[in-house]
This record gives sequence, C-alpha cells and structure tokens, in this order.
Amino acid sequence: MFDISQVHAAPSADLLTPDNSVMLFIDHQPQMFFGTGSGDRAAIINSTVGLAKAARAFDVPAVLTTVAAETFSGPLLPQLAAVFPGRKAVDRTSMNAWEDEALVEAVRATGRKKIILSGLWTEVCLVLPALSALAQGYEVYVVTDASGGVSPAAHEHALQRMLAAGAVPVTWVQVLLELQRDWARSETYGAVMDIVKEHAGAYGLGVVYAQTVIGAHAAG
Repeated sequence: MFDISQVHAAPSADLLTPDNSVMLFIDHQPQMFFGTGSGDRAAIINSTVGLAKAARAFDVPAVLTTVAAETFSGPLLPQLAAVFPGRKAVDRTSMNAWEDEALVEAVRATGRKKIILSGLWTEVCLVLPALSALAQGYEVYVVTDASGGVSPAAHEHALQRMLAAGAVPVTWVQVLLELQRDWARSETYGAVMDIVKEHAGAYGLGVVYAQTVIGAHAAG
C-alpha cells in the first residue's frame, strides 16, 4: 500500500548493481553465429563485447560457456575471450546449460541472485537455462541485443516465453548505465565512457563530440 510518508531518495532493490549480479554468456561461437538470422551478426557481436567490457569495468562476475566447442560449434568468440584473458569457458554437451553441473556451480559460487543472460540461440540455449534458473528462484535479465535466434520469429517468440515466465528484457547499454547509475562515480566513469565511445554507435559519437567541445569530463 502506498504511503507517501515513506517516499525518499533511494534506488529500487530491483536495480542491477555490481554487487548483486552475475553475467552468463552462452555459446557465442562461430557455428552458432553462422545460423543466427534474427538480426545483424556484427551488431550482436558488438553488443556482446560491450556487455563483457561492462562486466570487467564493474568487476561483475562473468561465467562463459560453450557447447561442443571441439566437435561442432568452434571456440568462444575471440573478441569476447579477449575481454577475459586466461578465463576458461565451461564446455558442455547439453543444449540446456542449466543441466550442466559445472556451469551451475560456477554461477552458484558467485553468490549472486540476478543473472544477466546473453547468448545464441535465443530459442534454445537461452530460453532453456532462463526457464530453469527462474524455476529455482533466480532473477533473469535477458540482454536482447547481445543474443540472437535463427530467425526474427524464433528470437521474438523465445523472448515472449521467457518474459511470460518472469524474465526481464534489457539491452547492453541499459545494463552498462544501470551499473554506473551516477555520473559522480568517478572510479568507473572513465571506463564507461571508453566503452560507450567504442561500442555505443551514435551515442558514443555524441560523447566524443561533447568531450571535445565541452570538456573531457562531459557526462554521457
């Protein structure tokens, strides 16, 4: 029940923060990209790398997983692997990552309840673990532009199924800025601006312009 006397300046507990989230990257691999037809593949790669750099900038735990890397799908996307040098991806045989004990243990070990989920393909390797994690009490945030399906319909219908089960759709820039949330947070401001300039398209160009014309500390 609404009580106006309780209204005060404070963030919602629903917001993503560096302390309550874990990022799970599922099957960003060559063979999976070959079959992706729901959107521009270069754009999906760009969004995925931008999201990964957000995890690195805010020290959000990131779990990487591949499926049949040596027998079918190929290695982890090189641009993604480069963000986490030396990090070994959990390779699986199961299409549902949440049926792989090593993968689930890696997520569980972070102690985080909010899973920021991205991957290929939306209608298989994303929807299956999303539904499974939701059923076990996790909160799932699906990064729609860092994910893709074999067709626009497959991507959209899978998103609808996840949303109906309680998942929340987000974009990679939304995640980045929600983690920052205050331009006065100087410890991550520079890294955020670098990510925006490199991966956020017209927004990034706007930051370049603002910092050139207004000053180096112009907010994004």
